[in-house]
Amino acid sequence: MSPYESGKIRNVVFLSHYGAGKTSLVEAMLSASGAISRLGSVEQGTTASDYDPSEIERKMSINLSLLPLEWKGIKLNIIDTPGYADFASEAKAGLRVSDAAIIVICATSGVEVGTEQMWDYSEQNGLPRLIFVNKMDRENADFFRALNEIQAKLGAKCLPVQLPLGSQENFQGVMDLVSLQDNDLPSPLQDQVKSYREKLIEAVVETNDELLTKYLEGEEISNEEISGAIREATITGKLVPVLIGSALRSLGITPALDAIRDYLPSPEDRGTIMATNPATGATEELEPSVDSPLSSLVFKTTVDPYVGKLSYFRVCSGLIASNSQVWNANKGGMERIGQLLALRGKNQEPVPQVVAGDIGVVARLNLTTTGDTFCSQEHPVILDGIEFPQANLSMAIEPQSRADLDKMSTVLPRICEEDPSLRVRRDPVTNEVVVSGVGDSHLEIVKERMRRKFGVEVRLAPPKIPYKETIALATKAEYKHKKQTGGHGQYGHVLLELEPLPRGSGFEFTDRVVGGRVPKNYIPAVEKGVHEAKDEGLVAGYPVIDVRVTLYDGSSHPVDSSDIAFKIAGSHALRKGLSQGQPVLLEPIINLTITVPEKFTGDIVGDLNTKRGRVVSMFPEGGANVIQGQAPHSEVLRYAIDLRSMTQGRGSFTMESSHYEEVPSHISQKIVAERKAEKEKG
Repeated sequence: MSPYESGKIRNVVFLSHYGAGKTSLVEAMLSASGAISRLGSVEQGTTASDYDPSEIERKMSINLSLLPLEWKGIKLNIIDTPGYADFASEAKAGLRVSDAAIIVICATSGVEVGTEQMWDYSEQNGLPRLIFVNKMDRENADFFRALNEIQAKLGAKCLPVQLPLGSQENFQGVMDLVSLQDNDLPSPLQDQVKSYREKLIEAVVETNDELLTKYLEGEEISNEEISGAIREATITGKLVPVLIGSALRSLGITPALDAIRDYLPSPEDRGTIMATNPATGATEELEPSVDSPLSSLVFKTTVDPYVGKLSYFRVCSGLIASNSQVWNANKGGMERIGQLLALRGKNQEPVPQVVAGDIGVVARLNLTTTGDTFCSQEHPVILDGIEFPQANLSMAIEPQSRADLDKMSTVLPRICEEDPSLRVRRDPVTNEVVVSGVGDSHLEIVKERMRRKFGVEVRLAPPKIPYKETIALATKAEYKHKKQTGGHGQYGHVLLELEPLPRGSGFEFTDRVVGGRVPKNYIPAVEKGVHEAKDEGLVAGYPVIDVRVTLYDGSSHPVDSSDIAFKIAGSHALRKGLSQGQPVLLEPIINLTITVPEKFTGDIVGDLNTKRGRVVSMFPEGGANVIQGQAPHSEVLRYAIDLRSMTQGRGSFTMESSHYEEVPSHISQKIVAERKAEKEKG
């Protein structure tokens, strides 16, 4: 592919609800432009975009794909993204490095939940948009019904620049409302076409003072002027042109490519790039030109056991050449750049350089991860990173065999490098490895990827709850460890005072021994015994918290006392004290911030009540209700799935650990019984 200057490049992310036909649309565009010689199919698993075995098997996009093509003097970098909500992180990455978006809508389904979500993401990123109403050849396809829904839900600024010729099995193509001449009008459609063309012209001239004056004075406005004004209004976000077609029948594809070229902005049109100087914290403006200092954002990483690591990057200013060096401003280190690549799906093509506004790929970098900025060491800058969806669904990940256990610890960090929305941690209480993702499908794909890419077999299970224990009453306990076995015996004698502390205080050990009743050199041994014993409480064997233990007296033997004797005495005294202090089970409480459309508020509050939760506050924000509440961790393990079901995918939430509270007695009994059965089994 020939090199293109910034003004001739279009970086466009394709977004939609799951199943609207983005990948088929991209495939049709690649075919129409000559970028591929054979038209692939999602059903047959032969598209350029969906080449991962999991995508082929499931017939859905899971990963972001980069698909450049050439069209009438421009280079179009298409970024195809998944429509399924669990893989929204891929869409977020694509949005961050695009200059415009195409929202694909199914002509039968209309505006769906995912459509609204992707629309909101585009708004947040300030991206100009086109809408493509796809599947016009389908049974029940109705463009005008879909258009009414688009305008009602996404705004009146969404206006058709085309009208369909026929519908469903009779769909034959599109009629362009901009280049149309009166003598082109088919007689049955004349009134309708004239009406929509007039609405388009009225909307367009309102965004341009010069054209508005001409229009009001009755002067003729040329098609070129209309087209130019549509471009200007689209780039400024005052207008969203609506296009029509059928990807599977390759109808409306070349007009859509023309619209991308004519109406959507180049990197130059988008203007200066904002970056931060890491040394001073000052904001800098960089021109999207090869003459500007280098700034480039890494927006995706893939890890392949055979090819190695691939880093996808967008050059915002300056240029990167093959076989050169760049400075990673986030990591503070130099990266050696080998051969640069242009990707089309899985196919790689070597390129000598990647210029401002363009997208490239480089293999086998050492320091770099997703979200890092490349720049020159002489002019360091950091670009804003990517805000990924919060990982709210957690599962314990367990190896199937000993061999899998050995490999799992090295493979999980590599999987996380590919997918920044994934979180992995080891729970210090349950000792489980817990992996957190956006949803259940997300975690299933992680499991599948570990098996396919790295040969690691794992299973996913609900994580154990990190319960804790404490006491309700202050108490005292005495224990004397005395053993005579010939020769030296063992002697350690301690008296402990236990008192409950406020929630969140932790565990404290102090001493107030006087007169050397317990020699100072044995006090650390007592403390060690106490700490070892508190890691396994009496109720169900969980760690003890929020207790202060004070060693206040004891005795020793000049010959038989030892560290081990006092350690044993300390351990037994604590256990005795816990049994006398009315031990109770504590459960972790989670803070929830739930954002939902107003009509779902009652359902959410009612559901929280069934989960032993409570609403702390509620307030409107941005057309939705924000509910802040608390609930036991055990009740909200699958809240990501529950909320999606209750709100038809329109709700979102964040969660964080808050504090521990006492478990109600009837639930505590059940937990104790389960824990006992688990220990007997294990």
